Amino acid sequence: MSTIPSTTGGSSSSSSSITSTTDAETLRRNRILASKLYFDVPLSKVPLIYSPSYDIAFLGLEKLHPFDSSKWGRICRFLIVDGVLDKNHIVEPLEATKDDLLVVHSESYLSSLKSSLNVSIIIEVPPVALLPNCLVQQKVLHPFRKQVGGTILAAKLAKERGWAINVGGGFHHCCGEKGGGFCAYADISLCIHYAFIRLNISRVMIIDLDAHQGNGHEKDFSNDRRVYILDMYNPEIYPFDFEARRYIDQKVEVVSGTTTNEYLRRLDEALEVAGRMFDPELVVYNAGTDILDGDPLGQLKISPDGITDRDEKVFRFAREKNIPLIMLTSGGYMKSSARVIADSIVNLSKKCLIDMGSSSGKI
Repeated sequence: MSTIPSTTGGSSSSSSSITSTTDAETLRRNRILASKLYFDVPLSKVPLIYSPSYDIAFLGLEKLHPFDSSKWGRICRFLIVDGVLDKNHIVEPLEATKDDLLVVHSESYLSSLKSSLNVSIIIEVPPVALLPNCLVQQKVLHPFRKQVGGTILAAKLAKERGWAINVGGGFHHCCGEKGGGFCAYADISLCIHYAFIRLNISRVMIIDLDAHQGNGHEKDFSNDRRVYILDMYNPEIYPFDFEARRYIDQKVEVVSGTTTNEYLRRLDEALEVAGRMFDPELVVYNAGTDILDGDPLGQLKISPDGITDRDEKVFRFAREKNIPLIMLTSGGYMKSSARVIADSIVNLSKKCLIDMGSSSGKI
């Protein structure tokens, strides 16, 4: 004989779950509204965000890591030497606080970063595990938190000025509960949640063109139809996150050895489809240069000119639809990456897709 389950218990459980979710959303909203990461930027500044704090110098240990930890500063120096950027026009962000990070991250995850061992696992520099956490915080996590502040601020600037470039950020392997792949904080997810509340934006497109799958933001927005994810990545390399692949709205897999012409052809097709499928109010462009020919981790064969063409295509996509765009520099594991990124930004300026001399320039 079948029995009918008690509706009282189910209703109570459901009500409790709804209340818990509502409380969490209210707390998130309050944290976002109380944050100081959004601030007014003088019109004398251009929407290019960087701080000397981005660059990591850690007792020489950074040399044990494949990532060029001074890439961000060298990009800006190239732009200044090229006469494209006035150093006094750079926007310096604030560092994300614990309350800022709790918008996406759990208390337990942030507590785990107080262990030097856990940090060393995430950034893949084993000797860091042997160092006092105060040094790890100052030399590694502080620069990352500054870059997070830059990514979050970039959305505000992009909404106001049409575009913004954070010369850093793009930590797309980190989600709310877990870091990995050199990514300690989920800056993309944080940026989008801030935009939802502070900018009244309800539709965001992530265009992730780093060589690696952006499994962090994919997990964070797995059930959020406000976010459309176009991820073009090499499926034969890290992170092999098959669960997160289920959450990609538009998956474009480019295998090891893919060359420039084929890559750009696939990108053209992908952008055309994305434009038909979704109408965003903000584009977050994760512009990793680890697709470069010779990059030891990306394993693709894209030329420097191919990077320039790629970035131009994405900026044109946004301009034609009058959508504010944020660019993040993300991965890139060769010394040549900084020069390639700077050259691409110079090209965007020459093509009038960005205005590095006037804050009034629109995308």
